[in-house]
Amino acid sequence: MRASLIQIAVDEGESVESRRRRVAGMVRDQAGADLVVLPELWTTGAFAYEEFGTAAEPLDGPTYEAMAKAASDAGVWLHAGSLPERDPDGSLYNTSLVLSPSGDLAAAYRKIHRFGFDKGEAVLMGAGREPVTVRLPQTVLGVATCYDLRFPELFRALVDAGAETLVIPAGWPERRRAHWTLLAQARAVENQAFVLACGTAGTHARVPQAGHSIVVDPWGEVLAEAGPGEEVLTVDFDPAKVATTREQFPALKDRVLGLDPPSHR
Repeated sequence: MRASLIQIAVDEGESVESRRRRVAGMVRDQAGADLVVLPELWTTGAFAYEEFGTAAEPLDGPTYEAMAKAASDAGVWLHAGSLPERDPDGSLYNTSLVLSPSGDLAAAYRKIHRFGFDKGEAVLMGAGREPVTVRLPQTVLGVATCYDLRFPELFRALVDAGAETLVIPAGWPERRRAHWTLLAQARAVENQAFVLACGTAGTHARVPQAGHSIVVDPWGEVLAEAGPGEEVLTVDFDPAKVATTREQFPALKDRVLGLDPPSHR
């Protein structure tokens, strides 16, 4: 299976419309890949909080339309990163879209863990409630977004739902890049799954981004890692390695906690 992670530079001075056209062209250039992944909130920048409300759009809005056509033109499965979604009731969500090679919406995931503590995304956007998986011909994707990476219980739920490849678009800051790499490898090892973590380059609202998108195998080995700037990271991997790893080292079968509701005395 071939995956291409498009590590987009999201810098001030480029309009959303211009970036949308540019990214659509980058997706089309990945014809021949099985899966293409974009970062979190690439239309606005993950730290451009003041733009979330004005840039928010419905699921079938202009970003979906542009990415659906790009996916169809390239004939690829496209994890189109995330966008500020405005629900019909007016609420905002940080929502990821997964599109099929025909351009159909295969899944939408509203980010469960919102970053910012008492400001930013944490107060401007609603929280998702449901883990999301997507079945591809070669593997089952488990979908998470950026700050979700710090919460292992979500990834356990994805594995319990059948996930074999964990896809994590992000707008991760440079000052915490060491955590990005460490947590990507940890999620791969503890879940015996591939991790495809796609970040952004450039600067969002004066916050330098980490870049360094990364692909990790079920043993925690880094198969490919990007640098700090805009680039496309392409890697070939064998999804069957998940099953063989879980068979050779069946740690998941020894789970005790979290399988049943706790008893109370």
